[in-house]
Amino acid sequence: QVQLVESGGGLVQAGGSLRLSCAASGRTFSNYAMGWFRQAPGKDREFVAAISWSGRSTYYADSVKGRFTISRDNAKNTLYLQMNTLKPEDTAVYYCAAGSLVTTAEYDYTYWGQGTQVTVSS
Repeated sequence: QVQLVESGGGLVQAGGSLRLSCAASGRTFSNYAMGWFRQAPGKDREFVAAISWSGRSTYYADSVKGRFTISRDNAKNTLYLQMNTLKPEDTAVYYCAAGSLVTTAEYDYTYWGQGTQVTVSS
């Protein structure tokens, strides 16, 4: 089983920054495409960003392009999401996920973390 654990969430003022991390178990981390999703209060879970197994291809939701950066360090089995210029509408529980192919579809990911809360105040 692949286990994913998110960290780095918290409270921040609008315009501030946070860096989320997702630590993965196992030596096969580099074989998985990875993604970040989020779920805001009263809304369905939505795609945020994804990265290929090599780290050479990245994809972003329109709402976060230019503000968020996804990256990975396969040697450390860790996925990152750098979030800059945060807005109140970014408030959500953020989840990392692992799948066999890079995709924006939630149902294509096999393994999920427990989520970390990000709250952005006005």
